[in-house]
Amino acid sequence: MKLLVSPINNEEAISALKGGADIIDVKNPKEGSLGANFPGVIKAVKDAVGGQKPISAALGDFNYKPGTAALAAYGAAAAGADYVKIGLYDIQTEEQAYEMLAGITEAVRTMDNVPKVVACAYSDYARINSIDPALLPAIGAKAGVDLVMVDTGVKDGRSTFEFLNEAHLKDFVEKAHANGLETALAGSIKFDDIEAIKDIKPDILGVRGIVCGGDRSTSIKQELVEQLRARLS
Repeated sequence: MKLLVSPINNEEAISALKGGADIIDVKNPKEGSLGANFPGVIKAVKDAVGGQKPISAALGDFNYKPGTAALAAYGAAAAGADYVKIGLYDIQTEEQAYEMLAGITEAVRTMDNVPKVVACAYSDYARINSIDPALLPAIGAKAGVDLVMVDTGVKDGRSTFEFLNEAHLKDFVEKAHANGLETALAGSIKFDDIEAIKDIKPDILGVRGIVCGGDRSTSIKQELVEQLRARLS
């Protein structure tokens, strides 16, 4: 299982890298669950990591704006992202989700260095009036994305496991794999969740708060990344 860690700047990126992260995911928590950071930050992290690990970039928690999403993905990829990750936050229908994702895949696959496209739905979809993650594997496969993900939309300390049980998450992973897609799991993950996550078998575990000591608004700590990496092995 790969470990994705989400820094906000190049200093945190170095801590994540030294701690054993497999993917360095640039985001801005001030703008939401999948808050987007600036192109200059993506470039700085890319330079700091020096090609040792792939760079992911969050595009934001989106409502129905396919053109804006496609342009954001193109810009993130141009800044050096190897993965571009969109949150389908205010998306209620399969048709809206498909149009959003298909627009992104079409935009980035005209580039010289094509990034992987990550589509994210939210475990707490009912409380944010968003699309059910169970629908995402089929939609993502149709739209041509590479990876589907579950995260929490509201960052109030409540874990993905409070909204979707292990059976639901296993089903998500199995449906995605059946559609030829990779999977990622995130959402206020705690050390106590690790054994369940290993049983669910996502391809990637995404974190920030757990490696900041429980408060995602503070800084990533290398020693906590090391501890998590060891627990996943």
